[in-house]
Amino acid sequence: MVEPVAELIKPLSLQTLEILDQKISQLVLPPKTALTISKQDIRYTLKASTIEGVFATVFESATTGLLLSNFLLQLGASSVEIGILCAIPMLVNFLQPLGAYIADRTTSRHWYNLGIFGASRLLWLVLVVAIFWGSAHPDRQQLLQWTLATVLAASVLAAFATSNWFSWMAAVVPHRLRGRYFGFRNSATSLVTLLAVPLMGLFVSAWGDNPILGYGVVLFLAVLAGIISLAYQFLMVDVNPQLYGKDPETDRVKDKQEKIATDFVPSVLKDSNFLIFILYFSVWTFAVNLSGPFFNIYLLKDLSLDVSLVTIYSSLSSGANLLLLMFWGKLADRWGNRPLLIAVGLVVAVTPLLWLGTGNYPFAVWVWLPLLHLLGGTTLGAIALCTNNIQMEIAPIKQPSTYFAIAAAVSGVAGALGTTGGGFLAELPGMSLGALFALSAAVRLVGLLPLILVREPRSVSLRSIVPSFVFSQLQRLTVND
Repeated sequence: MVEPVAELIKPLSLQTLEILDQKISQLVLPPKTALTISKQDIRYTLKASTIEGVFATVFESATTGLLLSNFLLQLGASSVEIGILCAIPMLVNFLQPLGAYIADRTTSRHWYNLGIFGASRLLWLVLVVAIFWGSAHPDRQQLLQWTLATVLAASVLAAFATSNWFSWMAAVVPHRLRGRYFGFRNSATSLVTLLAVPLMGLFVSAWGDNPILGYGVVLFLAVLAGIISLAYQFLMVDVNPQLYGKDPETDRVKDKQEKIATDFVPSVLKDSNFLIFILYFSVWTFAVNLSGPFFNIYLLKDLSLDVSLVTIYSSLSSGANLLLLMFWGKLADRWGNRPLLIAVGLVVAVTPLLWLGTGNYPFAVWVWLPLLHLLGGTTLGAIALCTNNIQMEIAPIKQPSTYFAIAAAVSGVAGALGTTGGGFLAELPGMSLGALFALSAAVRLVGLLPLILVREPRSVSLRSIVPSFVFSQLQRLTVND
């Protein structure tokens, strides 16, 4: 199973991995730290992390997004119920600070990650059993309740490990390579999404009168892929949170009582730069999720499009994401993440307005809706990449998981409020999904304002980027002439 995946990402990876290898060879590692990672270990870790992400994407494709939304519609779920189910994974993020507290007191990022995510993914087998049982004893309302319980339990467990994963990546990926590497890794996962989601959608549609059972088969295979992804983490260098970021000569004699007495949360609250970022992140996440989960509902329910066609749209989005992520990664390394978040964020903010006026007529189905998904894949990929990277840049070296956890907790609650509020608004008399999309666009524009005040190390201002970019383009045209 490894070989097909390797062949799948081979065209994407050869040149990029050569460049990453050259960059790793040029790295100057700190001479005196308690955690020492060799350049060879960094190479192995980045490659293993990429393949791990490929298999994890197969799992996530079946347990989130379009396929899960279509499954819920098959069960007869309303917009409110879909909004609540989409809100659960974000709402439970308020547990991430507790998860970070526990993870920072372990001695292995790897084993903590393996235990929590392993249990979280295996829980989906409960829903698989419920689906196969339900095919013989049909009770869609009961199956909807099983789905709710599975999503809730799996999301609660995953929330305890998410910040640990980000801390692990922040430790093993050199900050000078983060934009390029995560752009490459996200491109590989987007390539898998490009292929996996349509195949899964066609597989579900092929079951004809019983698409619920088809989703059960897809979900079972996705869980297997999720377990394989965890196996690849054994090839990644482990990190001991008790040692990372410490000088052995100065920290060796630190008293344990002093460490426990150190209250890290007040130091977070005193970090005005981080608090401004949290304000941006929470309002932006609320605005995006106010409409985000309902674009597919609009296509499947309001426009009555077949799930196989909607998966093709999703693949176009993934394809655009795949083609431009490396480009965004290079720009992030060159200019910083904040200017890209502002510039691309403006495009993302007005995108919901472009959905107004679409319908089930040929031009919209075959031209306008595909173009909207191409635009969404291009821009949202840049937002996701730069949002993760900027958190790694502004978080301190010591105990970064606390920063990641607090950001995830606040934004998770905001996102949950967005999806839940969007679901309730969509059900109000006289309220349409088009009006919801327009409201989301307005709140997105407001959410971008705090980002102007965020300070990012090594970030270039937009004022200096625009003239230099225009000058470089004019210079290139002059040379070509």
